[in-house]
Amino acid sequence: MTPIVDALREALGGDADAVLEPARIAQRPSSYWDARPMQAAALARPRSTEEVSRVLAVCHARNQAVVTHGGLTGCVEGAVVEADAVVLSLERMNRIEEVDPIGRTATVQAGVVLQTLQETAREHGLLFPVDLGARGSCTVGGNVATNAGGISVIRYGMTRQRVLGLEAVLADGTVISSMNRMLKNNAGYDVKQLFIGSEGTLGVVTRVVVRLEEAPVSRNTALVAMADFGKAAALLKRLQQALGGQLSAYEVMWGDYFREVTEPGWHRAPVDRGHAYYVVLDVEGANPEADTEQFLAAMGKASEDGLVEEVVIPRSEAERSALWAIRENFQALYQRKPVFLYDVSLTIRDMEAYVADVQARLKRRWPASRCDVLGHIGDGNLHFFVHPGVDGDLARQHEESDEDVYAPLGHIGGSISAEHGIGTEKRHHLGISRSSAEIELMRMLKRSLDPKNLLNPGKVI
Repeated sequence: MTPIVDALREALGGDADAVLEPARIAQRPSSYWDARPMQAAALARPRSTEEVSRVLAVCHARNQAVVTHGGLTGCVEGAVVEADAVVLSLERMNRIEEVDPIGRTATVQAGVVLQTLQETAREHGLLFPVDLGARGSCTVGGNVATNAGGISVIRYGMTRQRVLGLEAVLADGTVISSMNRMLKNNAGYDVKQLFIGSEGTLGVVTRVVVRLEEAPVSRNTALVAMADFGKAAALLKRLQQALGGQLSAYEVMWGDYFREVTEPGWHRAPVDRGHAYYVVLDVEGANPEADTEQFLAAMGKASEDGLVEEVVIPRSEAERSALWAIRENFQALYQRKPVFLYDVSLTIRDMEAYVADVQARLKRRWPASRCDVLGHIGDGNLHFFVHPGVDGDLARQHEESDEDVYAPLGHIGGSISAEHGIGTEKRHHLGISRSSAEIELMRMLKRSLDPKNLLNPGKVI
């Protein structure tokens, strides 16, 4: 055993399964997206905040870099590990400690899988509304560390809006426990905000108190096709006005995206594949009969007014799932290699022109390129799948694609990251969306909380 493996095992009570040596780590994939074997000096698997504290204290004393791992579903290489770093995996911290149906909170360890929390909340007639395609693999701690978004942000907000309190461990092993359960608490600085969205660079989130909602008892879904982006934006506003805040998801797919994922062998197209835009939407409420009547009236009026060209309303859960699969299961886009994934944010009024600008830039660079687009436009978030369509140096192509996607954001006040974070992939583009003063403040916080630069080094800033 190496000295760091021995020291970590001693700190964790001698449990051989609590600390894995390099040979056993190599049996694990690097991430959800990368099947290559993981390389690291050791992998520690604590079961509690106290054990996390011991691990970090050992690493701090030895100037040992540490990279925290959750579900490994991140898209910006934020969990990349150097061969000499220690991985701190929270996979064994997977207990839901408490659900309070009256206060509508849940207290969970960071390694709890998002879908497990969602299902547990439903058993109590409650809803944890953060929802994303990786729900079956991503963890609550990872959601907090990256401030994850997803399909319900338009109604329920980002992960930050769902966190009432948390516990985190600093680089030197100091435990910061701020397990607040109240909606209102203005007693000084709200220290939990330091760790939400910091991607493991300021501290390791170990436990979280999340805010739940009453579970809706009605749900209406539709897939609509429309002729132009202006009508997609108009329908969004129309439904928000007509449905009294019940609109919980509004996902817009550009026509090229829809056609690609409904090619034979993938998803069946429930409407004509020749439209310019498609929207899949969810409306949730508390009165099934009245809600359905109101929903159908709103969709009927939108059709009468020419906002939509085709409408499909599912008649069963299976049909509803099939509609949502068109939006959530986009494996067809990964058949063309390489593919570069982007996650940006901007105002709705700038979206149509911005997408056209990006696609034109890519076509000038690579005439055979494709740029498939979809997004949660109600919260200003677009996702791009860029295929250069030509052989070449992969790293160079990625850099050139980044330039075409990110550069126009600076002129319109957009963000290079809506919900995926910065990681290592976007670090060098941070100046597009943050001022030099903001970046220096980030560095100041990093130096204050992690002066040795041991936590997730090289990430974010």
